[in-house]
Amino acid sequence: MRLSTKGRQAVVAMIDVALHRKTGPLSLAVLSRRQHISLSYLEQMFTNLRRHGLVASTRGPGGGYSLARAAKDITVADILYAVDALETTGVPPLPAGHQSDDPMRCAAPELWASLSQKVVEFLDSVTLQKLVEDQVAAGVQLHAEAAKPVKKPLPGPVKPLLPNAPNSVFQLGRMVSAG
Repeated sequence: MRLSTKGRQAVVAMIDVALHRKTGPLSLAVLSRRQHISLSYLEQMFTNLRRHGLVASTRGPGGGYSLARAAKDITVADILYAVDALETTGVPPLPAGHQSDDPMRCAAPELWASLSQKVVEFLDSVTLQKLVEDQVAAGVQLHAEAAKPVKKPLPGPVKPLLPNAPNSVFQLGRMVSAG
């Protein structure tokens, strides 16, 4: 069984989404800045997570991704299968009729298959909720960064400009007759 970088990053991203589930959908731009993962990489990853029913997307301003199911119903194995299609064998099979000089391919294939199965069973027993609870217990600070665009306040009341010159023929007449 192989755990790729993509799989590890998907687990970390899902923990982040679950940690911030009360603040609404999490935009990939915010997640990208927070986790230092490229936006295009996250887009590919979250497309797969959405197809597998792990996250739901919300379009428009303030949109982003949120969990599609409760965190207690999502396992690490679910996440890894969604982004990586986990290999369930420890050693890749040889093409038919080929022999290998690599002892790992020949020696005790049952051992490697059994080990791989145990790893999958373990990953299937770890829920996203457990990982979130571990993060909270470790004192992870929740980021207050909002996914919604924040409007900047105006710098104060706008003072109207007083013209130094007339802006109409009538005002010009008044200025000439007054002066």
